[in-house]
Amino acid sequence: MKTVRRLLHGEISRAVGFVLMGFLALFLFFDVVEELQNLANLASQGYQLHHALWYVALKTPAHIYELLPISVLIGCIFVMARLAQSSEFTILRTGGLAPLKALSTLLQLGSVFVLATFLLGDYVAPWADRQGVLIKARFQGNLTVGRTGAWLKERQLERHFAVNVRSFDGISHMQNVRIHEFNEDGQLLTITSAPQAEIAEGKWVLREAEEKSIKTQGANPTTQYLYKQHGQLVWPTGINAEMLAAAVLSPERMRTWDLFHYMRHLSSNNQNAQRYEIEFWRKVFYPLSCLVMLVLALPFAYLHFRSGQIAGHVFGGVLAGISFALLNNLFSFAGNLQNWQPWITAAAPSLIYSAISLLGFWWMVLRR
Repeated sequence: MKTVRRLLHGEISRAVGFVLMGFLALFLFFDVVEELQNLANLASQGYQLHHALWYVALKTPAHIYELLPISVLIGCIFVMARLAQSSEFTILRTGGLAPLKALSTLLQLGSVFVLATFLLGDYVAPWADRQGVLIKARFQGNLTVGRTGAWLKERQLERHFAVNVRSFDGISHMQNVRIHEFNEDGQLLTITSAPQAEIAEGKWVLREAEEKSIKTQGANPTTQYLYKQHGQLVWPTGINAEMLAAAVLSPERMRTWDLFHYMRHLSSNNQNAQRYEIEFWRKVFYPLSCLVMLVLALPFAYLHFRSGQIAGHVFGGVLAGISFALLNNLFSFAGNLQNWQPWITAAAPSLIYSAISLLGFWWMVLRR
């Protein structure tokens, strides 16, 4: 059995690697073409060819993360169909390879693909994406969100804060910061603005800060407007660099734990966290789709054909992989618009394809 396992695992791993390299070369080619256009626009800021190539290289882990489940499906279909065509899988079945044993053998290999997908999506790809964004920010300017910047909310005891950051370098430095302080009744108390700020050890250090306060005193309320200037003002806050980067960057660039921490922050401040909850559960379920793809490919080994129909079956695998990616994105957008339960929205594509895979396995393998 160890020889059979080594045969299947080796053949599938080589096929998956070959398919992945083909897709990756195509995606990187498109990235290089796009960066050559940006190279002409940013040449005056010092953006050169080696910067563009390094930026494209840093996008490679994200592409591998996105393409790995589809590559697993296509590569496994190719191997299973080829073994069926050459009657090698029939010989393996005659030698004692039962359907459930074949399934467990593929799932053992699938666990390796699941682990690789998780590590890429949770550690390697976010780090590489962040480094790539920092390369671009060095020549394009800091990270920004539209004309108004990024807005965040925080609650501290009996005070509410609405924070606006116009731009952020992705690490610790911010520009054009405004902090609006409100009481429990929603009355504006203070507006603090600073052209420069830094994040350090759970605090924001505001440079050249201007503080405008509104105070009401006495039985007959009289309003006083106070104005102060500070060379340096320290504001204690729970908004860290990861949360600020999440408000500036897309949630796809975040790690699973950072997404969980940020969506908890949004929920505690009565902000809509639906988009980040869906992305969090997508990151949880997406690596498991490699197992679904392997189960979906196994019935192809039990087909009976000898007329060279591998290309047609591989093409069917490509269509199945593309449809899975489209369904995954469709449920993500629909769940965000319709306010569906986030974990159901993220798990639905995998559950649907799991049902199709098990139905095909039952019909092609166990019943026939």
